Amino acid sequence: MTQNTPLSPCRLRTTGDVRQRVLSAAQLRANGVSAAEVAARCRTGGPWQQPLPGVYVLHPGPPTGEERLRSALLYAGRPPASGRRGVPAQPGADTESGYGAAMVTGLAALALHGFVAAPPPASSGRIDVLVPRIRRLRSVRYVHLVRTSEPPRPEQVNGLPVAPVERALADAVAGLGDTSAVRRLLTEAVRGGHCEPAAVVGELSRAGLLGRPHVVAAVDSLLAEGRALAEGRLYDMVRTYGLPEPLWNVDLRLPGGPHLGGVDAYWLEEAVAVVLDTRAPRHSRLDDTRRQEDHAAQWSAYAAKREHLERLGVTVVHLSPKKLRDAREQQAVVVRTALMAAADREPAAYVMILPR
Repeated sequence: MTQNTPLSPCRLRTTGDVRQRVLSAAQLRANGVSAAEVAARCRTGGPWQQPLPGVYVLHPGPPTGEERLRSALLYAGRPPASGRRGVPAQPGADTESGYGAAMVTGLAALALHGFVAAPPPASSGRIDVLVPRIRRLRSVRYVHLVRTSEPPRPEQVNGLPVAPVERALADAVAGLGDTSAVRRLLTEAVRGGHCEPAAVVGELSRAGLLGRPHVVAAVDSLLAEGRALAEGRLYDMVRTYGLPEPLWNVDLRLPGGPHLGGVDAYWLEEAVAVVLDTRAPRHSRLDDTRRQEDHAAQWSAYAAKREHLERLGVTVVHLSPKKLRDAREQQAVVVRTALMAAADREPAAYVMILPR
């Protein structure tokens, strides 16, 4: 049998491959199964079932979680009806699988990413599927369509196109009204190493969710959690790679002069400071222009602090939580290099060190 040989209804029914247990009407036609044969097999008590318009499960029992996901993607990703003109193919659309530009998002996507706080697709009453805004399909049964004008690049999880964690979180949070449920998801995203707090808050901001009080409350906990994790990674980096023990979490001040700012670690003899960059968008309903201005103001304050300290002879090393997570050894080299270079610099100005 060649790759292009049509499959019989019997062979389709008995295969163990989930990709052959859940098929669209177009895929059945391509395998030589007529519409009359499909209708006959989907009658009450028949061996097949039709969970969604144009999608068929080739056994009579309850669909598994994977079959529900595949059927949702086949429904949302089917091509526009014949006769519609001027509808361009979507960039990166997966026409071979039948998913088109559709991808799983929301709680179902988080479950695929391994979130314990997200219910498995087999028990969920709803599967969110992200589709381009131009699609005119409707949400139906357990499939809830989420439309976007800027689809993210999907990730492949178990052979299925899935929205990145940050986008899936935003779509899940959009449908939740309980602070504790939102907090559980956001906390797991950070503790589980799926993403950094700043990326989550940025996606929530783009989705317009930071004006909801229960989301703001959960985000406050998220940022505190992310800050604590980043500090823990910094402690671990110093001790794992044998760096000299610094003064932790101190404020720097000129004697009788202005406050220079707080730093996360400070090596007194070398005058080297480490600052964790844990900035995140503010919790407000700022429009795009205001958000850009706010981000620019935050960066200007960061740059001014660094410039002031370096004029006084203090070397400032900025580390991001993401780099501490993904490239810890490399960051240890950066800090060690700064400490070794201190011997070749002019002595720093005297600064007062106070606990923060």
